[in-house]
Amino acid sequence: MIQEAFLPHFVYKGGWHYCQGELVKHPRGEVSSGPRFSNTATWGMSTRAGAKEKEKRKRGFVAEVTPSGGMAIQALIDHYLATLRVEGGVAGNTWLAYRRDLDKLKRYLISAGVSEPMEVTAPVLVGFLEYLRQHHLSPGSVARCLAAIRGFYRFLSEDKGLPGMLAQLPSPPKQWSRLPKTMSEAEVTNLLDLTVGTGPEEQRDAAMVELLYATGLRVSELIGLELHHLNLEVGYVLATGKGDKQRVVPMGEQARQSLDSYCQQARPALLKNRIAKAVFVSRRGRGLTRQGFWKILRARAMRAGITKPISPHMLRHSFATHLLEHGADLRAVQMMLGHADISTTQIYTHVEQGRLKRVH
Repeated sequence: MIQEAFLPHFVYKGGWHYCQGELVKHPRGEVSSGPRFSNTATWGMSTRAGAKEKEKRKRGFVAEVTPSGGMAIQALIDHYLATLRVEGGVAGNTWLAYRRDLDKLKRYLISAGVSEPMEVTAPVLVGFLEYLRQHHLSPGSVARCLAAIRGFYRFLSEDKGLPGMLAQLPSPPKQWSRLPKTMSEAEVTNLLDLTVGTGPEEQRDAAMVELLYATGLRVSELIGLELHHLNLEVGYVLATGKGDKQRVVPMGEQARQSLDSYCQQARPALLKNRIAKAVFVSRRGRGLTRQGFWKILRARAMRAGITKPISPHMLRHSFATHLLEHGADLRAVQMMLGHADISTTQIYTHVEQGRLKRVH
C-alpha cells in the first residue's frame, strides 16, 4: 500500500472510504467526511453544517459533494485511483504517474471553468492536448497522460453510464523513434573495474552496478530484489517486472562472486543484527530507493572518468546492445529484458546498425 501524505479522506456510501491509496471499511459503517492527514489514517468526523464546515471546504480539507450528488473532480480522481490500486493491480510507479497525469487534467479543467469531468467536450480535450504540448512534454509522455485519462473516463463511463465520453478523447500523438542511449564497452569496463574499498557501502555499490550490467534489470527490479529471489549456487536472479511478471535472469561469474561477497560480508555489517527482506540495504537497515541508487551510479561514473550523464536504464540499454553486438539471439535478449513484444527489443538492432554505419 502506498503511503501518501495529505490525501483527502472521505467516505462513500455504504461506509467504504478512500484511505492512503485503498478503499477500506469505516469501523462504524458511517458516511462521513474528515480532515486531511499525513501518513496516519484518521477516521472521519461527523459532518456539521455551518460556517466552520464551509471554511474547511474552501481550504480543501474536505472532499466536497455537489448538491446533485456528483463528486467534485478531485474526489472522482481519488475514487478512480483507489479502485485502480486495489483492483487494477498496477505497479506503484505507474500509479504515481497516473496520479500526476490526472492532476494535470484537473488543473486544466479548473482553469477552463469546467467543474465536472462529465461536462467535458471534445474542444476542451483538444485544448488540453495543446496545453500538454505547450509544456514541452514528449510524445511518449503525452501518450501516457492520455492513457491515464482514457482509463479515468472508462471508469466514469462504467460508473456514471456515459459511454459516449470515450469517443471524444483525442488519439495519442505518434511517438518519436529515438534510439536508446548506451555506454561503450570501454566505459562500462572502467565503471566496473573501479577499486572497491573495504567499507560495506563500497562493496554494496560495486555489487549493484555489476549485477545491473550483468542482468539488464530495470532499476526498480534491482532495488526490489529480496533474498529468496537469489540463487547464487546456480547463478541467477528471479526478477519481478511490469505487471508483476516474473522471469529468471542468469548472471555472469563476476557478478555472482561480487553479489555473494556482499551478502556474506557487507550486508550483515549494514544490518547489524537487524532483519530485512531486501537484498540491498542502507545502514538504517532499509532497502535503497531508485533515487539513492541513481546518485550512487553517477558518483561512481565520475570516479571512473565518465563525463557524460548516465542513468541506470543506460546500463540496461548497454547490456542489450553489447549482447547483440557479440552475436546473442534476439529472442534470448527479449526474455532476459522481460519485453512482452519483440518489437521493443528490436530497437537495439537499430543501435547496432547505426554503429556499423559510423564505423564503415
